[in-house]
Amino acid sequence: MQPRTETKIVLVIRPSRLAELVGRFNTVAQARFYVEHLGADFTDYEREDARYGEALRQAKQRIAEWGRIQVLERRFLPNFIFGPQDVIVALGQDGLVANTLKYLDGQPLIGVNPDPQRWDGQLLPFRVEDLTALMPEVLAGRRSTRAVTLAQARLNNGQSLCAVNDLFVGLRTHGSARYRIRIGDAAEDHSSSGVIVSTGLGSTGWLQSLLGGATAISRSAQAAFYGLSMSAGAGTTAPEPAPLAQAEARARWQFPWDADYLYFTVREPFPSRRTGCALVFGRITADTSFSLESQMPENGVIFSDGIEHDFLEFNSGARAAIGLASRKGLLVV
Repeated sequence: MQPRTETKIVLVIRPSRLAELVGRFNTVAQARFYVEHLGADFTDYEREDARYGEALRQAKQRIAEWGRIQVLERRFLPNFIFGPQDVIVALGQDGLVANTLKYLDGQPLIGVNPDPQRWDGQLLPFRVEDLTALMPEVLAGRRSTRAVTLAQARLNNGQSLCAVNDLFVGLRTHGSARYRIRIGDAAEDHSSSGVIVSTGLGSTGWLQSLLGGATAISRSAQAAFYGLSMSAGAGTTAPEPAPLAQAEARARWQFPWDADYLYFTVREPFPSRRTGCALVFGRITADTSFSLESQMPENGVIFSDGIEHDFLEFNSGARAAIGLASRKGLLVV
């Protein structure tokens, strides 16, 4: 066995659904009453919680054999300072890996699936039992890693925020975001549901949803408004694309995790006398000047990877330069 090292191993965890319910309702009994009163199966919550608890117990036991261990809850990530030599293990769903990666600066991150029967785990290549053999390889620097490009928003007040999957720029509430978008020499005032900037890792998530929805809407709208389905008979619509065609389309929308570019997408732009919808989609590279200037007096925000409570205020006068981050994430594979 390799000697125990002084390297700190940070184990990042998240509460189960049951733990979150108990935090809200104080006791398991009250949480049970709430869930079952709504007609849901409370035993599924209990199974998930028990499985995660056992996975956590085993992970801590296996990791502790190789170095100092510190357990960190997801909610403390924004304020936690990782050491340059730390090794990080994320025990949870894919989202936990993404949420953790954006706060790292070159430290290797190991994604561990606590419940393979429940979670697909695209970013979770390892199981808890793999940690025994995996940890000494990672600590010795013998394990391969995969680079992940990050996006970054930099405000004119000096604040910044990185994203592993995507950045959202818009209103905190459900309403129209007002801003001026500028890419290169082109600029346009917008009223929209917000702007999404996607990385290669995020291209299988929100970007795929946006493009899939836009493609389907455009196709159906052409059929409805321009009579493309008239040959099929009155009141009918064009046939749905075959599953293979849909899969091929999704593959076209994906791009590599370490790609040296990003894509921006504007959601639901509204054309008016003051606002346009010409600059709604495009590629951002290291040579691209891409920025947004807020025209929202309040409730403007920028957040990343779906974590709404960790945000930058983006109100009137704020300008955000968005592009590739100078650092990349490292996922152990």
